[in-house]
Amino acid sequence: MYELDQKYIAALEQCAEDIQNAEELQQYLEEEEESHYLQLKERFEPVLGAIYEEVAAQNPLQLISLESILLDPLFEGLFLPRILGYSVLRGEVDAQCKYYLPQEHFKSVLLAICQSANFDILRKRIGQAIQVGFALSSDIWVTNLINSLDNKRVRYFLQSQKLEKYRNSQDRWTGYERFKRQFTHDNYLTASFPGSEAELKLLYLHLKNFLLYRVGQKLDNTSIIPHLHTFVSNKSLYASKEFLHILMIYGSYFDLEPAKQEDVKAIFGQLQSTLPEYEEHFMAFLLELHHYQGNLDRVAADNRMAIVAGSSDKGMLGEYYRLVNMIHQKGYTNDEVHQAIRDFYNQHEGLSAVNDCLRQTILHYFRGFIPNLEPSDYPELFEISKLYSIYIHLFVNQKFTQEIKEMCMDYVQLLIKHFTDKRGRDYQDIKKFVSGTFPDLGFLKEKEIVELFKTRRKSSAGAAEGK
Repeated sequence: MYELDQKYIAALEQCAEDIQNAEELQQYLEEEEESHYLQLKERFEPVLGAIYEEVAAQNPLQLISLESILLDPLFEGLFLPRILGYSVLRGEVDAQCKYYLPQEHFKSVLLAICQSANFDILRKRIGQAIQVGFALSSDIWVTNLINSLDNKRVRYFLQSQKLEKYRNSQDRWTGYERFKRQFTHDNYLTASFPGSEAELKLLYLHLKNFLLYRVGQKLDNTSIIPHLHTFVSNKSLYASKEFLHILMIYGSYFDLEPAKQEDVKAIFGQLQSTLPEYEEHFMAFLLELHHYQGNLDRVAADNRMAIVAGSSDKGMLGEYYRLVNMIHQKGYTNDEVHQAIRDFYNQHEGLSAVNDCLRQTILHYFRGFIPNLEPSDYPELFEISKLYSIYIHLFVNQKFTQEIKEMCMDYVQLLIKHFTDKRGRDYQDIKKFVSGTFPDLGFLKEKEIVELFKTRRKSSAGAAEGK
């Protein structure tokens, strides 16, 4: 846990003092009316929320320290239901939707709520968080947590939050995803940097996802870089493929000053000669990054990695990054680029990770083009279709062809809904294009094209309704 900056501690101390002196709190203590507590909540939770958001944005490694301070009874349990939700969602889950590691911070926050003088009010806001947190945890861990409490009423409440339906993994996934959606726009992820290979194995997933989230959200990572650089400089970690993955994220997505960039370049050079199956691990994780759903800047990442990992590599990686740089600089429409891709692609197995990465690089450009076309832009689809044929025949890959097809079909469906006059020039141009191009590309058969543009009669019930 990283210590919270003094300026935030001072702000929290002032907020705690204001809460204890608040008229709303005095009224609540005297009359024990929930409405007065809710007034206290409405006044001070936005203040705590603003402090929390600033720490999360600028100093995310300090979030656990911040949350631990908020467990103090002086804050009267304010903001704790929110923190409880964050603690539930921070844990990494496996294929069965169970935590990889016990979530001790979830336990700390929950116990603070259960021991709060305001428990009877707070319990109304934490049911779903407890249900999901318990479902993701082991039965033994949950039982031990409940039994650690002396208050029978609180124990009974917690016991009631263990839902039988969550014994089924599919129901756990459903409940977990539903709960997660409530926090879609919240920034609450944090991490610790492992100091040993054993720690790295345990904390790798959490650290990886935290870093990818930060760069995907384009957040300020200034406070993270010193810790991350210290981590990648730890030579005791160099024998691990997980270390290589974190190094690749660092080298790809963080803006580094020249001295740090040279350090990273030297580390890649060392791993290249010492880490077994270096190229295989590198390309496998690069492919994972290509499939990552977050908003990562692929072109900038390739440019950075070409410098730190590709410029001094005389093997396959060096060739790959020289080709990728050529694609980005000269464009994926360039004939010289097409030939260079063909030469490189044919040197490797079609289903190899490096060829898959190459396909993903080209798909990146198509994904950024086709789905963003407006209906009035349809002539541009006609033009780019010439490239489809080139790359489909170059790659001869079913998944690549299928994704191009799906993007095109989505756009054509949009066009058909937009241009409803079947005798109009726009509609006829689109129909002619699809009929002449899609069969050659292997997207549709002639019967499917006829069905696509077929006029559908309204049902008799619909016709009557229309009258």
